[in-house]
Amino acid sequence: MSRMPSEQLTKALGRAVAAVWGDLPASVQHELFESAVRLSSAGSREQLAIFLHHRHPRTIDGGKPAREVPEPDSLGG
Repeated sequence: MSRMPSEQLTKALGRAVAAVWGDLPASVQHELFESAVRLSSAGSREQLAIFLHHRHPRTIDGGKPAREVPEPDSLGG
């Protein structure tokens, strides 16, 4: 059995979290969001918030562009 590089494992975990984002409790969303922001480059907060906004069942709207609302899912939404 060959070992996957840690970068591949991290990406797989990230994709899995994004896939179930809307099903996670608000407190878990908040912790994951803040952790991701700390590990990312400057300016990632808004981009990550918009990305997650499109992954949440309450905010998926089919075709409207994302509103630029800071941290829509990091505060329990």
